[in-house]
Amino acid sequence: MSFYSDYLQEIAERATDGLHPKPIDSAELLTDIVAQIKDTTSEHRADSLQHLIYNTLPGTTGAAGVKATFLKDVIVGQVVLDEITPTFAFELLSHMKGGTSIEVLLDLALGDDVAIANAAADVLKTQVFLYEADTARLEAAFKAGSAIAKDVLESYAAAEFFTSLPEIDETIDIVTFVAAEGDISTDLLSPGNQAHSRSDRELHGRCMCSPDDQQKIVALQKQHPGKKVMLIAEKGTMGVGSSRMSGVNNVALWAGKQASPYVPFVNIAPVVGGTNGISPIFLTTVGVTGGIGLDLKNWVKKVDANGNTVVDANGDAVLDQTYSVETGTVLTINTRTKKLLKDGQEVADVAAAFTPQKVEFMKAGGSYAVVFGKKLQNFAAHALGVPVTPVFAPSKEVTNAGQGLTAVEKIFNNNAVGVEDGVELHAGSDVRVRVNIVGSQDTTGLMTSQELEAMAAMVISPSVDGAYQSGCHTASVWDKKAQTNIPKLMSFMSKFGLITARDPLGQYHAMTDVIHKVLNDITVDEWSVIIGGDSHTRMSKGVAFGADSGTVALALATGEAAMPIPESVKVTFSGEMQDGMDFRDVVHATQLQMLKKFGENVFQGRVIEVHIGTLLADQAFTFTDWTAEMKAKASICISQPDTLIGSLEMAKSRIQIMINKGMENDANMLQGLIDKADARIHDIANGTGRPLLMPDNNCQYYAELEVDLNTIVEPMIADPDVNNDDVSKRYTHDAIRPLSYYAGERKVDLGFVGSCMVHKDDVKIVVQILRNLEAKQGKVEFQAPLVVAAPTYNIIDELKAEGDWEILQKYAGFEFDDDAPKQAARTEYENILYLERPGCNLCMGNQEKAAKGDTVFATSTRLFQGRVVEDRADKKGESLLASTPVVVLAAILGRSPTLAEYREAVQGIQLTQFTPPTEALSMIPMVNAG
Repeated sequence: MSFYSDYLQEIAERATDGLHPKPIDSAELLTDIVAQIKDTTSEHRADSLQHLIYNTLPGTTGAAGVKATFLKDVIVGQVVLDEITPTFAFELLSHMKGGTSIEVLLDLALGDDVAIANAAADVLKTQVFLYEADTARLEAAFKAGSAIAKDVLESYAAAEFFTSLPEIDETIDIVTFVAAEGDISTDLLSPGNQAHSRSDRELHGRCMCSPDDQQKIVALQKQHPGKKVMLIAEKGTMGVGSSRMSGVNNVALWAGKQASPYVPFVNIAPVVGGTNGISPIFLTTVGVTGGIGLDLKNWVKKVDANGNTVVDANGDAVLDQTYSVETGTVLTINTRTKKLLKDGQEVADVAAAFTPQKVEFMKAGGSYAVVFGKKLQNFAAHALGVPVTPVFAPSKEVTNAGQGLTAVEKIFNNNAVGVEDGVELHAGSDVRVRVNIVGSQDTTGLMTSQELEAMAAMVISPSVDGAYQSGCHTASVWDKKAQTNIPKLMSFMSKFGLITARDPLGQYHAMTDVIHKVLNDITVDEWSVIIGGDSHTRMSKGVAFGADSGTVALALATGEAAMPIPESVKVTFSGEMQDGMDFRDVVHATQLQMLKKFGENVFQGRVIEVHIGTLLADQAFTFTDWTAEMKAKASICISQPDTLIGSLEMAKSRIQIMINKGMENDANMLQGLIDKADARIHDIANGTGRPLLMPDNNCQYYAELEVDLNTIVEPMIADPDVNNDDVSKRYTHDAIRPLSYYAGERKVDLGFVGSCMVHKDDVKIVVQILRNLEAKQGKVEFQAPLVVAAPTYNIIDELKAEGDWEILQKYAGFEFDDDAPKQAARTEYENILYLERPGCNLCMGNQEKAAKGDTVFATSTRLFQGRVVEDRADKKGESLLASTPVVVLAAILGRSPTLAEYREAVQGIQLTQFTPPTEALSMIPMVNAG
């Protein structure tokens, strides 16, 4: 019983921290527990029964298999227990979701004992997580004349697993808890520096907001029994920044309800709200749990007598409060009228939160059950040879006669599943789409593996072209937490069928390349749909959506995703890039010019269709990646044919490098991607197959923005504005300022060149500036630390081959060593250059951070409070985002450079250049490969 002895020791250790026993997923441990249950003399028998019944994870975990088999023995009489009767055993099986439990139920339902068979069939009728092996077995039994199989199939065809569920309550009483003013990043709900504990739901739940806030939530629940606590972003958007299932899980843990009495710390149905609604990615995650996300609209722009928006001295709109949601306010949601009420009076229309599809998610306890339920109903109807009974709300189909399609509308129509031939769907339509590329990252990957186990998935869907499990978010420090979690994750994902950054068998070198860069490389068709477990899943080929760990799991298991077709905002460019400007400056200026033109963020929740055209995938990614911070739902890069071919050739070469390193799997996934790239290049060059992705000339956009390059005459900085009097305006990406604003006087404590926003040319710029200053001054001295983390190993290999890496080594006081990686996070920095391992590094903030209270200049995308740098008692930490040359110069000077200093430093350096297409991209003919 060594496994149980170890478990007792772990229980004792957790108890000292006030934690319950960790839920069991180990087959070996549960085997020990079952043996103790069978042994009526065991001193551990009573506790073992509790662990089996209430503390074993369901699905396809090893423990679930042992539990299901044991319950089968109870049902057939091989094991007799007073505490677990056959009836109770069936109840426990009904809560195990899938995997071995379905296999056991099919064994019993198709067996010879009629009473047991009927009881098993009744439980089967409530289950939806069946896979091909299960449904094939059921169909074979039906064809062989099994009356039980026919009965179960008829129940599935009628979708009784859904129709028998109770409807959601007509009224839901809630009590408010304002978690923060302004945008609430998912870092507040699930901090990046606690990423290692995300799969331990009880432990991770302790990091939400603050212990004080957690107790306030508990107090509200005691004061208002029967009411749900709603977490609110006052004067802001809830859940911006990251696609974090753990954030929703934490909210549900504190303010939701238990999904099953037999599964600990898995809660569902949270309620969240925001003055400016819910971030699109976060809202999808809320739907996974059957929760409710409300756009409160409790602050509105003040208008004058002529209907014009009133602005303050800074030019920002003045807001008026329409109703208060201060903590402790009691509100009521009427789910039939779809109104939010206060003291019986309507204060907001919340119809958007109660679409027919979202109501189904709430009724079913989450979106997974609906997705699998629809699939199961279709299977059963086909097996019985009967039409599908309309049970679920029909997908909303928007078709506007005579209106062309935007790029995202074209991609969705091309990848749509279950849509009649010839039907063209426009924005607002609900569509199931085939997913081509899927990415799982390492700090959410363990949750994704848990989700896959919970939905009983065993292998990746064969319809997925490419899938990758990264190691970039834990690349900085190979500490005990990483050593425990990452090998386990890589082993699971490798067996599931993904290409993995770390080889479970140790046959190739561990790779820590930034996941977004890898996904950008393995996307080999501009018509692709990409789903990735990170908000920066924003490719410069295809359309990519950052997603929570559960949606990633669903895409891996089914090869599909379901969502409305988003509206689009078209972004084009005019004029010429001015001397000394980097494309990062163009990216920041786009946000500034958009806000100036529209007075509000028209990008939020929509697809940015950017007509870059002439930039290769790596450089274009600088724009598409940033769109996560613009609060866009996704981005699509419209390219010229020769540029796209160049990007695909680049992708092929990098995929080949992965193959050469030994990363190919048994399914030859990587070679398959190269073959697809070759086919796409042939079609583009010869005008065969699908045409180049282009929007129609008569399509409809929500808005159009033309960025004037001529007006971008100095570097542009995204400033967190940490001391703004209006709390809601801090830590947004809307304060875009020219370099001259800082007058060369802003002290800089650390510079960071890294994250997914940089590419090879950025690292070369670091080298070029060092060479320039060395030639002029004789040597370069850093007045502040400079951390450089290339996003991929390919970049480092190429820099070494081109003679650039030795310049970096010359000035480096630290260089990463993969043979002896850091096992503790750095807490102090010297004024030297640090060459860090490829990966996310400071941008992730879960391992490495700047010193508390530092002012950081970074190429990162993250300026949220506490992410790159935390506050100290006497000074707020701040991360200002800028181009690579600005960051490098700031670290060398120890302050923000003046415009004159900047221009002198970049003379002769090739920054990222961009020339807008001289004609509309839709008018550019195909190239001829000759």
